[in-house]
Amino acid sequence: MTSTTPITAPAVAVERALESGPARRRARRTRVLNWIAVHSVAVAVALLFVLPFVFVFLTSVMSDDQAMSGDLWPHAWHWENYTTVFRTDGFLDWWKNSLIYAGLGTLFTVCSAIPVAYALAKFRFRGRRAAMILVISTMMLPPQVIVIPMYLVWAQQFHLSGTLWPLIIPMAFGDAYSIFLLRQFLLTIPKEYIESAKVDGCGELRTLLRVVVPMAKPGIAAIALFQFFYCWNDYFGPQIYAAQNPASWTLSYGLESFKSAHSVNWNLTMAATLLVMAPVCIVFFFAQKAFVEGVTLTGVKG
Repeated sequence: MTSTTPITAPAVAVERALESGPARRRARRTRVLNWIAVHSVAVAVALLFVLPFVFVFLTSVMSDDQAMSGDLWPHAWHWENYTTVFRTDGFLDWWKNSLIYAGLGTLFTVCSAIPVAYALAKFRFRGRRAAMILVISTMMLPPQVIVIPMYLVWAQQFHLSGTLWPLIIPMAFGDAYSIFLLRQFLLTIPKEYIESAKVDGCGELRTLLRVVVPMAKPGIAAIALFQFFYCWNDYFGPQIYAAQNPASWTLSYGLESFKSAHSVNWNLTMAATLLVMAPVCIVFFFAQKAFVEGVTLTGVKG
């Protein structure tokens, strides 16, 4: 018994090593194939989203004749197409109006949503649940239902038809979706931080500005980006209130007029389309981390 142990132990170890070698190679090969499969799907999905932008860009730097042909690569790069678009009558005014509409709309929405969301998330008062149900119910109301009475109010009572103010001013009184989204994010902030600030002598306003707002930056960034994208891409609102005044057109509405005027100049149309999309893509590229974090953390608590 004792003489066989030193002989069989090395043999078993060698046999296990021989068996584990192919197993490790198979496992390594499986991991490599899985990595290739997963990243191949990711690359295919990325190309699905990127190729339309590439097509728009390549068409925007083609000549008039080539843009109407089936060529996919420009024979010569006509960067002057972008200069031609900028020199179009009214295009710079559309840019200015879009920046004013998106900038003020985002600012008013954020400033009005923060205190309401904070009250619904951290205050305990009678009717809080009913107020939250009211906010959620307004999200289910289609804008087409109230567009006619709202237009009559702004046009006949305030005489603001032909401007963008009927679209900007209501954002100073809160947006249901932004309030709901930010309220869900504020629920994830531990109440101990707020109680500590109050123990140190902070009032509700100071607690909100010094404690809650810095901790809620991802959620605030998320609602700000949502509102900026909505205002920048809004076509329905400017069509209702500013259609009769070309000086108040935004890029989203003015682009339709540009396409009608240059229906055969696909290179100029694509250049204008790319200039309209560029600010949204740039803003999201630099703010995507805060945006994704804000959306991911929202809804952890109910």
